[in-house]
Amino acid sequence: MASSSGNPHLALWIAASGLSHGEAARRIAGLAKARGHRQIAPDATRIRRWIDGEKPRPPVPTLLAEVLSEAVDQPLTPGDLGLTTAGPVLDSIQLPLLTEAAAQTLAGWTQMDLFINRRDSLKLAVGAPLVLAVERMLGSTARTLNNGRKGFDSGTVKALEEVTAFFVRADASKGGGLYRSAIVAQLAEVANRIQDGVPKSLRTRVFSATADLAALAGWVSHDCGRYPTAQRYWSYGIYAAGEAGQRDRGVEIITRMSHQMIYLGRPADALGLLGIAAKKAETPAVRALVASQTGRVHAALGEASQAETYLGTADQLLADGLGDKVPEWVGYFDAAEHAGARAVSARDLADLGHKCQSASVHFEDALTLRKPGFERVRVMDHLGLAAALFDEGQAERGAAAAQKALDDAARVDSTLVASRLNTLLDSARGYGAPAVDEVRTRARDLAVSRPSTIAA
Repeated sequence: MASSSGNPHLALWIAASGLSHGEAARRIAGLAKARGHRQIAPDATRIRRWIDGEKPRPPVPTLLAEVLSEAVDQPLTPGDLGLTTAGPVLDSIQLPLLTEAAAQTLAGWTQMDLFINRRDSLKLAVGAPLVLAVERMLGSTARTLNNGRKGFDSGTVKALEEVTAFFVRADASKGGGLYRSAIVAQLAEVANRIQDGVPKSLRTRVFSATADLAALAGWVSHDCGRYPTAQRYWSYGIYAAGEAGQRDRGVEIITRMSHQMIYLGRPADALGLLGIAAKKAETPAVRALVASQTGRVHAALGEASQAETYLGTADQLLADGLGDKVPEWVGYFDAAEHAGARAVSARDLADLGHKCQSASVHFEDALTLRKPGFERVRVMDHLGLAAALFDEGQAERGAAAAQKALDDAARVDSTLVASRLNTLLDSARGYGAPAVDEVRTRARDLAVSRPSTIAA
């Protein structure tokens, strides 16, 4: 039975192949016969029905993918062609490596996000499917079908760059909850314009800005607890970075995906992602970011020696200097951010019985080094410091630090902050002083207003 929406992915790939419907049908029949499937003999009408949304039965999707792969000189899967049971638009983080088809998939994700309540039914990609999908996206180059120029001109690209920069600053300052729908709507508009065509002269700028916007859409979705949705936007961000010729940008987005896996209690998946990132990272800033994040994951696993090896590598890269022109998209990673990673690593290792430098020392370093404009992470550092002081038996200092942190936390809309509030509550549980009771009451009230069930 044909779908009312048809199969635009298959239509685009057949157009990209240059094959007529009749020639595509003949090639499928010939390949089927060679493989012993003599009953498979489609005609041009059947091809049209598949484009209209009819789902061919196995092994036809595989045969069709093989025929089109040869025609376009690029490996394709049935999922690329929209021929899997669930389809690529909603339930997979894989992207078809054709510019227009990938943008159409992104448009489907944004439409689902904005207008269809699929928050609870989307599947989170984990394990090998996640790692393999990311590796495929990072290492591939898309094929462009549409040579039109309707989608962008220099003015619209400049506007896209400016609005994306605004959203990035707003998220770092106040959290993404207030802006998430606007960011996703902007991404939807970009997806539609990409389908209309991107002039070659603007291609790098368009996809660079789109990578930034998709990375941000993923981050604010993660920060609002929409984890599968975040994965989908990040996957497009990796793809767009490749289209812009900025592989390290894609690597940075992979570190965001690994952060989510740490947050969700899946450190092995985080290491799988970071293993890909480490192989592809080129610039000192991105290599330092990957090393810092990898050390943090090993600490979460209680692997103190490995943690120190990677954290030490990041120390050295930072000491050597990250270069004169660090891109804005990784400009947040500096000595302060690494000190925060060391702080969380020390906390995790101490919880697992390892002797190491106090987490509070690293949190204090992070707070001293933080640049203006990163208010959310500064609040998280203050909350982390207060929790660490309680863990280290310094209840009076912990209560004072917590009061300062709670004043600021009330002004930030972020589940990441909420999870640090829960960590603070756990750390303060063993104390009965009035000042600590007040901290617990305020922290509990704030955590309830920004619910999060996972510690960060």
